[in-house]
Amino acid sequence: MDQFRDLLRGDVRADRVVPPSGMAARLTLAVAGAMAFLAVFALALSLATGRIASQWSHELTRTATVRITAAPAEMPALTEAALRVLRSTEGVESARALTPEEQKALLEPWFGSDLPIEALPVPQLIELRETRAGYDAEGLRLRLGAEVPGAVLDDHGRWRRPVVQASQRIRALGLLSLLLIAGVMAGMVTLAAHAALSANAQVIAVLRLVGARDAFIARAFVRRFTLRALWGSMTGTFLGAMAILLLPGMPTEGTLLTGIGFHGAAWLWCLTIPLVAAMAAFFATRAAARRNLRGLA
Repeated sequence: MDQFRDLLRGDVRADRVVPPSGMAARLTLAVAGAMAFLAVFALALSLATGRIASQWSHELTRTATVRITAAPAEMPALTEAALRVLRSTEGVESARALTPEEQKALLEPWFGSDLPIEALPVPQLIELRETRAGYDAEGLRLRLGAEVPGAVLDDHGRWRRPVVQASQRIRALGLLSLLLIAGVMAGMVTLAAHAALSANAQVIAVLRLVGARDAFIARAFVRRFTLRALWGSMTGTFLGAMAILLLPGMPTEGTLLTGIGFHGAAWLWCLTIPLVAAMAAFFATRAAARRNLRGLA
């Protein structure tokens, strides 16, 4: 903590040791800004994937669909029989048959809005919602097969599992991307610090002759490069947040392409990016300064 307090407090004499401009300064600012910009999108993608997958999984968890395939003349009787079975099944909260308009709306994304659904052998769909205790899916399948020929129960398990697995993997990739971004930034800052220390080898030798200790010299480099990384990452984070705001808003149903962004308190996660960048630069520069100063001894 003392080191961080010294870093924030600063030392005018120590700040003069490091040149205020040059290739190392521009490289540190540019790398920190670019990495922070990418980190904003990686973080937004990770959070959005978890949020949307959780929403989809929750919607699929407590719902199921019964599909009835039969001749048009037999469809009304089979639909009523299926509804009686579902409403008398323990664990089923509600069940209702979808109207032709609702079924047409489900098919519109694939076949267009002018689909003549009345002329097509479209199965009748029944939507059921289960209670928190749930129902016996296998028992319900057997009962429907015995009492309602042509009825098939789909508990959405085959849809829910891939969604959950994909969301977990994308979130893991997002976190891995953040770690890689931090590692690349630390590596580039290390190279910039090495270059600055090597370029100022003569200045460091003179400082040692007048009694300056290596800790004093190292602290000057650490402070300058840490603050450069902090300012660069703050700029990159701001630009990344502005770019996120320009993306399409998330609709009610929530899709991955339009749901990437931060909502509510999730915006506070952006504040961690400059802090992580500053910490990475702090430790990377300190290690580089110690190695270089030992080499210049």
